[in-house]
Amino acid sequence: MTQQDSQPKTEQADTAATGDAIRPRTGRRVQVVAGVVATALLIAFVATNASRSRSSERLAAETEARAVLAPAVAVATVEAAPSVSVLSLPGETAAWYESTIYARVDGYVAKWFVDIGDHVEEGHVLATIETPGLDARLVAARARLNAAKAELQVRRAEAEFARTTHERWQNSPKGVVSEQEREDKKAGFESAKAKVSAALSQVNLAEAEVERLAADERFKQVRAPFTGTIVQRRIDIGNLVTAGSTSGNTPLYRMTRNDPIRVFVDAPQAVSESMKVGTPVQIHVNAVQNRPFDGRITRTARAVDPHARTLRVEIDIPNHDDVLLPGLYVKVGFHLDLQGIAQIPAAALVDRAAGPQVAVVTGDGTVQFRNVSIARDDGKTVDLASGVAPGDRVVLNISSQIAAGQKVRPSADGSHFADAEPLARQPSR
Repeated sequence: MTQQDSQPKTEQADTAATGDAIRPRTGRRVQVVAGVVATALLIAFVATNASRSRSSERLAAETEARAVLAPAVAVATVEAAPSVSVLSLPGETAAWYESTIYARVDGYVAKWFVDIGDHVEEGHVLATIETPGLDARLVAARARLNAAKAELQVRRAEAEFARTTHERWQNSPKGVVSEQEREDKKAGFESAKAKVSAALSQVNLAEAEVERLAADERFKQVRAPFTGTIVQRRIDIGNLVTAGSTSGNTPLYRMTRNDPIRVFVDAPQAVSESMKVGTPVQIHVNAVQNRPFDGRITRTARAVDPHARTLRVEIDIPNHDDVLLPGLYVKVGFHLDLQGIAQIPAAALVDRAAGPQVAVVTGDGTVQFRNVSIARDDGKTVDLASGVAPGDRVVLNISSQIAAGQKVRPSADGSHFADAEPLARQPSR
């Protein structure tokens, strides 16, 4: 073996000895690192469990404290409503007079003289109707009247002859004529007088028929029943018309009188007691800008509609310049006197089967539910006629879990109660 072959073997032996020395030191390091990590995990686990335990104890303590404390509620102070309030309601204008004109005789339209929009005076001729059948019946009635008059003359002549005959026989000496003959002449005279009465009755009947047909003849001219405006024409020349106003008959005209003009409003039941005759109102019409119309309540129906729960109110407005037309939509502002009315936020109202109520917090923090009477509700605030007084504290959006007589912790009044937004109302217990 040469020197060159022995040198590599010596290097390999040195390398093996060095590896055997390193292995024990690396194992000890791994063990130390593992121990440190395990210790850290143990400490973290213990700390986490301790924190959770403290949080659970704190939560339990807070829950117990809250169970002991009275529930907190938001309250608002009842205020007095303004002495005069304006209630705006929709309304509709209506004509003072409105008439649908039908034909009073059968025939056909010969001429019409007015059209829609025309102003006519009372008695003005609107149209004429040709009535051949009526004319013929009138001629026949007059002929029957003449015949009845002639018959009456005949009966009167017969009655006069019977009278003179009866008088001659009555004044004859006894023994010249028999009593039987006297009685016969007397009966003839009485019969003649009865025939005169019957003929006179026939004359009266014939005259009445002539007068009736002559009165119908006057309806050949269709006249305006009052001074007003034509708003509808339904006829033309040659149209057949039938007397009467049944559903099958076509009206000739429709006309209205618009001065003064009526305004009808259906007021809610809640404000029906405030709708008194003489209450001032102001009417606004979108079609007439910058011109309010002042008036007063003229009359009310004095009965609430059982279906709509509204009270019909009427206001009469002068309309000399004919600015207001029938059928307009208007806004009517009622100036209502609200003396003695309390005002609460809508969020304080509670709906119950027995009627509307509010939850009032007494001086010792006890809840009382009181029945109230609503005078007006505009969505944000509610005016009450009874049940509460200014200065009372009412609960806003009260929970259904709070019962009457329960203690509560009222919060301090915040902003003006009109800003309180009501939650969806649920029936309270």
